[in-house]
Amino acid sequence: MTQVGAYEAKTRLSELLKRAASGERIVVTKHGVPVAELIPAGKTNNVSPKETIAAIKSFRKGHRLNGVSIRELIEEGRS
Repeated sequence: MTQVGAYEAKTRLSELLKRAASGERIVVTKHGVPVAELIPAGKTNNVSPKETIAAIKSFRKGHRLNGVSIRELIEEGRS
C-alpha cells in the first residue's frame, strides 16, 4: 500500500486516481498520520427501472403486512 502526503496527493491527484482505478490502494497522510484512503470504486449495478420494478413486485408477493394498514404505518412514522 502506497502512502503519500496531503500536499503531494493534491498536486498529483490525477495520477493517483488512475492508479487507484487500476486497483492500487493509496493512503493519504497529513503530518505522517493517515487521514484518507484512495481505493478502487465498487462496480455499479446498472439495472433498468423495469427490472427494478419487477423485482419489487416479486418481493411483494411473498410479504404481507399482516393486518397493518399503510395509513397506520404512515401515522406511526409521524409520531
